[in-house]
Amino acid sequence: MPTVRMTDRFVAAAKVGEAIRLGEFYDEVTSGLVLRVTRGAKSWSFFYTTPATGTRARVGLGHYPQTSLAAARARAIEAAELVENGEDPRAAFAARARSAATIAHLVESYLALHVRARKRRRGSKIERELRSASKIERRLRKNVLPVIGDVRLADLHRRDITRVTDALLRRGSPSEANHVFWDLRTMFRWAVKRGDLDHSPTGDMDKPGDVVTRDRVLTDHEIRALWNGLPEWLVGSRTCARAQCARILRLCLVTGQRLGEVAGMRRTELDLQRRLWRLPPERVKNNTAHSVPLSDLALTLIGEALDDAGADSELVFTGRDGKAISPILLAGLILGSRKPTKAYPAGRCPVKDWSAHDLRRTALTEMAGLGVAPIVLGHVANHRTTTRAGVTLGVYSQYTYDKEKREALDLWAERLRAIVSGSKAKIISMRPR
Repeated sequence: MPTVRMTDRFVAAAKVGEAIRLGEFYDEVTSGLVLRVTRGAKSWSFFYTTPATGTRARVGLGHYPQTSLAAARARAIEAAELVENGEDPRAAFAARARSAATIAHLVESYLALHVRARKRRRGSKIERELRSASKIERRLRKNVLPVIGDVRLADLHRRDITRVTDALLRRGSPSEANHVFWDLRTMFRWAVKRGDLDHSPTGDMDKPGDVVTRDRVLTDHEIRALWNGLPEWLVGSRTCARAQCARILRLCLVTGQRLGEVAGMRRTELDLQRRLWRLPPERVKNNTAHSVPLSDLALTLIGEALDDAGADSELVFTGRDGKAISPILLAGLILGSRKPTKAYPAGRCPVKDWSAHDLRRTALTEMAGLGVAPIVLGHVANHRTTTRAGVTLGVYSQYTYDKEKREALDLWAERLRAIVSGSKAKIISMRPR
């Protein structure tokens, strides 16, 4: 390729023909400086002979227009001086970049090159993996960057990790502290493999928080209060339709399924004639397809939701904007309903310290109290640790317990109707006499 006396105008106008993938223009002014032009980008390089081996090599100096002609010439002159002094510019520039890079730079690289890219390659798991990727990004941006984002990688110390997790522990969020710690540990291990870090500062550190497993189960009085009061208590969002939010939470209690699975319910998952809700693997926490028999009470809630969503909506539960209702939004509404205000010193909701997952736990506990066998409960909850435990259940027995699941959920729905109405309806237990 030609050697030219480069100017800013020449660099801006430089291009290659359709038949040429890469064009290289050598600068007459600065020896070794090359403008490399492709159909989509322009970049600067410096070609030289390595002092150690005497072979030809190239080091990148930046992309145009972020790196101007003047800046590229200055970097090329610096690279030439390094060669004269017996140093390899590639090693010198890489060491300088590592020392100048910060946690913020590393986070952006990690998200772009690993988290999002890896999640896009997961095939059938893509929806669940993308949700996971968004959670990782949210945690890093919310909890890490504001605290240690400006810390240089060369100065990174274990105390910086502790600063991040201690802030979460002070907020009373040990579970979030553990998640962020594991996010950082994974990111640093990735950086070590790439060569961005020499070692991970989290190597021998323990997880920061001890998470206490919740065992909250709602009483009959609390169930009745929540069921009847939810639409009025869930306030505070412009996009949230209170009736739809209340139906989601009620359906969590009726079916014993997870909040995210219920909130994301789609028309294509429903077989209303067979009274079934079929969850595909990518919508389930353990990536295992799951079918949920629908009781009359569940069908009533779903029918009301479909009417509100409209015939054109793929989603069963939609907000005022026609979009899906986020589980995070629902969790925030629950917290808001318990928050004291001037008008409601004890909070709008009189039921204390409850969460959406407590509804699932309550449903499964009530079914157990009605005599539902543990193996059936495991299938209702889609817990593989129960349904596929050991060789017998995991390999030999392929029975799905669909009939037993339907009986259990119908029995619980009748019990729930009695609780909500305050009646003394008699529910016959599934326990053998």
